[in-house]
Amino acid sequence: MRLLYAEDEVSMSEAVVDILTYHKYIVDAVYDGEEALAYALAGQYDGIILDIMMPKLDGLEVLRRLRSTGCRTPILLLTAKTGTEDQIHGLDLGADDYLPKPFPMELLLARVRALLRRREEFTPNILTCGNISLNQQTYILSNGKNAFTLPKLEYQLMELLMLNQGIFLSSEDLLTRAWGYDTEAELGTVWVYISYLRKRLSALDADVTIAMKRNIGYRLEVER
Repeated sequence: MRLLYAEDEVSMSEAVVDILTYHKYIVDAVYDGEEALAYALAGQYDGIILDIMMPKLDGLEVLRRLRSTGCRTPILLLTAKTGTEDQIHGLDLGADDYLPKPFPMELLLARVRALLRRREEFTPNILTCGNISLNQQTYILSNGKNAFTLPKLEYQLMELLMLNQGIFLSSEDLLTRAWGYDTEAELGTVWVYISYLRKRLSALDADVTIAMKRNIGYRLEVER
């Protein structure tokens, strides 16, 4: 499961990212509202955690703009304020849950689990294409008989391709969405991981291929 976490306090962000990563979540951390909005609009996230008090754009404004675009990704708001005004306003704007600071990490994890359960109304845990399936919780790529548990980056690429079946995604797009905007990885790294996925699909006797069009990108296609 992939989360976007927006928090301007770096030490707080690092602590939360560490605990979420330990519990097998993939986390993109950003530090202001403008970054949060840009990442949320550009990426495929299972859940978003927004601190309300952030520079450039506050969390409530990010929430408002996301919902105005039709974004239905579950959103958890965080705030250090003790009053209920922000809580009410945030829920009215379309937040799914609210957690006041400071909070125990165990409670945050419980809220995240609850947040992602709501997501199941919109996105299945099992993605399918042709005769293969990808489990978004276990990272297992399967043909029903045989299976591989994909490493993190292979999973993220495969998930992106399966969520965008029939749509060409450029190497640049795949690199930023799977490795993150701040990655130092080269574009050629995408090709390397695509080749890993092609070998796994071949080993599974998949009727699915990763097609490439020069200067356009890659897409998942079912063989006819």
